[in-house]
Amino acid sequence: MLDFNLGLGTFAVLLIALLFSTLRILREYERGVIFTLGRFWKVKGPGLIIVIPGVQQMVKVDLRMVTMDVPSQDVISRDNVSVKVNAVLYFRVVAPEKAIIQVEHYFEATSQLAQTTLRAVLGKHELDEMLSEREKLNLDVQQILDAQTDAWGIKVANVEIKHIDLNESMIRAIARQAEAERERRAKVIHAEGEKQAAQSLMEAAEMLSRQPAAMQLRYLQTLTQVAGDKSSTLVFPVPVDLISSLMSKTGQGG
Repeated sequence: MLDFNLGLGTFAVLLIALLFSTLRILREYERGVIFTLGRFWKVKGPGLIIVIPGVQQMVKVDLRMVTMDVPSQDVISRDNVSVKVNAVLYFRVVAPEKAIIQVEHYFEATSQLAQTTLRAVLGKHELDEMLSEREKLNLDVQQILDAQTDAWGIKVANVEIKHIDLNESMIRAIARQAEAERERRAKVIHAEGEKQAAQSLMEAAEMLSRQPAAMQLRYLQTLTQVAGDKSSTLVFPVPVDLISSLMSKTGQGG
């Protein structure tokens, strides 16, 4: 009787252990890829699922967005400038069965593909484009990665280039170029100002030449300003035509 009870207890323990090994609980963001005798059967989850021990195997897949740092890559631009570029990649699994069946270790495969794609895309552009057109480069890398990882059941949502590191000599060269550009713009602005001033003076001269009386008034105004600014005796030449004009007006008045 004792042996029977012991055997019954052992059977109950084994049954409970078998039951616990059969039942699996998957969270909302998890899916289980089920294989029956080595063949893909279906994707289950989330919630409580049953996996038959010895007959079925389950591979758990996380569906949340993954943030992956792409290690710094040595890139030679189209204008033969060597830079180091690193980026961050955002992707998630959208087809768990493909991520498990079509590629071994999809995380590592995506990382390696991101590194080679980053070098290939940036190598087609010049340094100025890398520095000024990051949004376009991000989109180019994202579209290429998304197309290539589609067969793995992976959706690449975004790619962001974080840093483009230059050596010291290139940084100094860029600084000199920026300084030269600022000087060029300053000279252009100064020349434009001189041009506008000359144009205004020419228009004023033409206007005064058409009105002799205005020229005389301007001359007298200049004399008044000079006399007011100087405390010493000042000899200022007076045009003959101005004296003649004043005398003729005086004679007419007499």
